Amino acid sequence: MLTVSPLRDDAKAEFERLFSDYYTELECDEDVPHLLEEYVIPDLLAGLLHIDILKDGQAYVGFVIYQKDDIDNEWNKKEGWGDIREIYVSPTHRLNGLGKFLLFTAEMKLKESGIERCYALPCESAQKFFEKCGYTRGREYDEELDCFVYEKLQLNKNCGK
Repeated sequence: MLTVSPLRDDAKAEFERLFSDYYTELECDEDVPHLLEEYVIPDLLAGLLHIDILKDGQAYVGFVIYQKDDIDNEWNKKEGWGDIREIYVSPTHRLNGLGKFLLFTAEMKLKESGIERCYALPCESAQKFFEKCGYTRGREYDEELDCFVYEKLQLNKNCGK
């Protein structure tokens, strides 16, 4: 059975493992424990972002990090928009719709909080995924992340097949 729930203390170690796997797959040179301790977890505890974790049976297999862009948030790029900051499904669980499930869950939570539009800054390998989920490549280019901003102007549209 699939469940998506907000990150709680009892799943923190599993989230950290998945997050480390994610950064390894992206071939990032970041110090993941430092990134988690200094930025991700404190921002979660401060209410600046949300983390939902995906469980398939007894195994944690993915997560999504998202936020409502706000002037008080350091990561604010498009004030008043939803931002899908990170999304990850473990390789052995991909191509089964789990990423779409995670994304749609985050989008609906953002919509429930009053957000109508959302964006993401996907790496090249994730661009087709976001396009299938209704995002289009915008004109904005993020120099720091070396990618285009992908936008979804209506959060009531489901991910396609």
